[in-house]
Amino acid sequence: MYPYPMIQPPTFHWDRSFSVEEPKVHQWIQTLDPHHITIIDWDSWDVTILGVPLSRSSISTSAASENPDAMRRAWRSFVPYHLEEGVDLTPLRVLDLGDVRQHVTDIAQCHRNIRDTVAAMRRYHPHTFPLLLGGDHSITAMALKGWKEAHPTQRVGILQLDTHFDLRPLDDNGPSNGTPIRNLIENGTIHGHDVVNIGLHGFFNARSLREYADQVGLTWITLKQARQQGVAASVQQELDALAQQVDTIHFTLDMDVLDIAYAPGVPAATPGGMRTDELFDACLIAGRHPAVSSMDLVCLDPHRDLAGATVKAGVHAMLSFLTGYVQRQN
Repeated sequence: MYPYPMIQPPTFHWDRSFSVEEPKVHQWIQTLDPHHITIIDWDSWDVTILGVPLSRSSISTSAASENPDAMRRAWRSFVPYHLEEGVDLTPLRVLDLGDVRQHVTDIAQCHRNIRDTVAAMRRYHPHTFPLLLGGDHSITAMALKGWKEAHPTQRVGILQLDTHFDLRPLDDNGPSNGTPIRNLIENGTIHGHDVVNIGLHGFFNARSLREYADQVGLTWITLKQARQQGVAASVQQELDALAQQVDTIHFTLDMDVLDIAYAPGVPAATPGGMRTDELFDACLIAGRHPAVSSMDLVCLDPHRDLAGATVKAGVHAMLSFLTGYVQRQN
């Protein structure tokens, strides 16, 4: 039965028993009471947040499964108002559905649950914007398989901000966080030339992965190349080009695209990555673009974090995207 018990309700609830004139983010984002649901008016919501707390399929040791709750708890440190853009987010009606149910040991079952839940979201409320909080990057492949199940005729493109290609061979890596893009290509869910990866840098991708990317026609732009015209301008240019050939674009943000100095709380933190200001501008641009119809944020491990720096960067990235989404609506 959708949404509950198919989805696990949020594990905790903020006190919203009183109204405030200027709410914090945790007071603005709403939840449902699973014990008092009769008929849900899905038209009342613009954005639906879904936690995907899976990290057993991560190549490196990761507690990214704890990220959805960590980001929820950090909401109280933010207000839904973007100072530089002068954008108030509160007119946007945002619902936190809770988390995809996870099996204790069966990763394949976890992946099926993700696929089935996203497919159900698209059937019950296809007009709402789905924003997924991971979890490791394997969830992206499962989410888009669910999307494709609900929208079989749509041609789906991907904008990927990442330090890695995520194109490792499936025969020895399986459906892990190192293989989601290859998984989708070889499964036939997407075409290689409908993927744009921005942010690659340094010594973190094998030559064979570059060769595979070129073989399938994937567009990849190193961080150094993106900075030559500005990361935001590069994102805008590639989104415009991608929108010419696909029906819809999924935006997947791997938090390891950030430099380790800005994001110590990711399993594969590296030097030489993006600055937070570059990431937030990129998220703003992605949120504004009319072809972007879904988003996920993955590979954030709050157990590795320092002073909440990475979790707060994740929340800031999410809110930057939603700021762009509000500007799109206006």
